[in-house]
Amino acid sequence: MTTPKLVLSTPADILSAVPYLVGFHPADSLVVTGSTGPEVRLTTRWDLPADPGELDRLVPLLRREAVTSAFLVGYGPGALVTPVVDEVTRLLRAGDIRVTESLRAEGGRYWSYSCGSATCCPAEGTPYDTGGSRVAATAVMHGLVALPDRGSLRRSVQPSGETRMRQATLRVVAALRSRLAALDAAASEAATDLDEEAARFVGEALSRVRTAIELYDSGGRLGDEEAARLGLDLAVIRVRDEAWALIDDRDAHLALWRDLTRRLEPGHAAPAASLLAAAAWQRGECALAGMALERALAADPGYSMALLLRQALTHMMSPAMLRDRMPTPAELDDEMGAPRAVWLTPLRALLTPAQTGSLS
Repeated sequence: MTTPKLVLSTPADILSAVPYLVGFHPADSLVVTGSTGPEVRLTTRWDLPADPGELDRLVPLLRREAVTSAFLVGYGPGALVTPVVDEVTRLLRAGDIRVTESLRAEGGRYWSYSCGSATCCPAEGTPYDTGGSRVAATAVMHGLVALPDRGSLRRSVQPSGETRMRQATLRVVAALRSRLAALDAAASEAATDLDEEAARFVGEALSRVRTAIELYDSGGRLGDEEAARLGLDLAVIRVRDEAWALIDDRDAHLALWRDLTRRLEPGHAAPAASLLAAAAWQRGECALAGMALERALAADPGYSMALLLRQALTHMMSPAMLRDRMPTPAELDDEMGAPRAVWLTPLRALLTPAQTGSLS
């Protein structure tokens, strides 16, 4: 999804837009939104109080994104917000980035650091309401969401724990075990080529990935067994990388991978949660990306895609730096070659009794 053009002409407009730009209503936070001309390039949020030296990374990040101006919003009491706003304002001006507005918001009122007039900026603050604003209506119309708080955002990626989904997963696991056992038996009698069977399996899984994306793009949703099977398909790195390479600005990717992150059994969730993180990061939703990575690494602390994305987020890399290096599906075929039986090893590991015993 392309972020809609939100016309932000007043402090109230800015305060209405920020929850939709970060995905939730912030508290004890500093939000910096950088623009180039009328286009918003990125929005980043910092917990307050910020760690010493942490804000030094801000100007290099904005410069990488060719940002020329920014507005700041601090959420919380003055003693918490004002020193940080002063520091960031100094950093931005030293970096030749214009500060168009800087605000503090608390208890439904705002104060402007850019305004020195008691007429328009009284000492007791100016009341504002984000709910019924034109900016909020525009954001909602374009599919943007502002959850009530950071905890709500975190809960949106937590396991749903549905009994029905667990039972569907057991059925899918049993069917895959039977299929692989039959292939192994046939291969031991030289009656089948496991590489050919792996190619068939990967081809079917790639088709399921593309079908699922189109389904969610049309507003649909996978059934329980379909979701469980796709979650297991993603254990095959070539299948997961296809899903990664296909991520674009459509809402479908965020909807699909968030849905699977919630519905899959915890031990199966690392690939889907990592894909959710990639989709969220590409859209500038760094808070959601970070929470998705926590979910992925809780499922598999050594999961390489999650570790790579966490490193990128920690160093505040631009999503474009990685996106521009992503191979196309055709290039993946060239790089990885024809499917081989060994590609199914991670899937086989997930199907072992040690991994699936907790599903019973």
